[in-house]
Amino acid sequence: MEFLLYVMSGALVGLVVGITGIGGGSLMTPLLLLFGIPPHIAVGTDLLYAAITKASGVVAHHKQKTINWTITLLMVAGSIPSAILTGIILSAFFDDYQHYTGIITSCLGLMLVITATLLLFRKRLQVFAERQANLSGTSWLQNNRAALTIIMGIILGIFVTLTSVGAGAIGTVVLLILYPYLRSVQIVGTDLAHAVPLTLIGGLVHLSLGNVDYALLGALLLGSIPAIHFGTKIGSHLPEALLRNILAGLLLFLGIKYMIF
Repeated sequence: MEFLLYVMSGALVGLVVGITGIGGGSLMTPLLLLFGIPPHIAVGTDLLYAAITKASGVVAHHKQKTINWTITLLMVAGSIPSAILTGIILSAFFDDYQHYTGIITSCLGLMLVITATLLLFRKRLQVFAERQANLSGTSWLQNNRAALTIIMGIILGIFVTLTSVGAGAIGTVVLLILYPYLRSVQIVGTDLAHAVPLTLIGGLVHLSLGNVDYALLGALLLGSIPAIHFGTKIGSHLPEALLRNILAGLLLFLGIKYMIF
């Protein structure tokens, strides 16, 4: 029964991701916690789940030439070392998972609140990005975007490894603001190209710590992969904006809950 429940959970998250494009990490990890999965197992398993499910998207975007590999490498230059360093710190300074569970849940709450806020103010951020584009590279953000891209990669590397949240939703907003000249499909493709190696390395970090449940991973993949494709097909027939706002409200509630308790 538990296996079937996890398959259905994977299908639900996959469906929502296909319809709205909201990152699976921000949905899957809180859902697993609600089912009583320990935080370290939920995060570790979800990271590998994300790497596998997003890999096909990278292949598709590469074929369509909608990935800016220069920007991807800048983000990776920051995120991969910081993800590995995070794993080394968890292994060296904590005797077992019980000693860093509180850190995981608190950081998860913070990332969920940030993700929800970005979803709620998505249109305003798009307007801000358009204004940046009109400045033709004269703003401080545009003049320092390479360094800022690496710095944001470092931050994402730490927090994605700790929570599995942020590689998609937050990474996309960073690209939108720093590189407003990119088309929407290029932002999605470039963010995916960064998210896959980051979540893979983060997943391998947790794998080395014993924080991955293979049966759970298999169940989630079994349910989500077909559901993502189905959600993509029906997404144009559903009120995406309304669903985004509902999900943002839910993520905000869960984020505050994990930050406080």
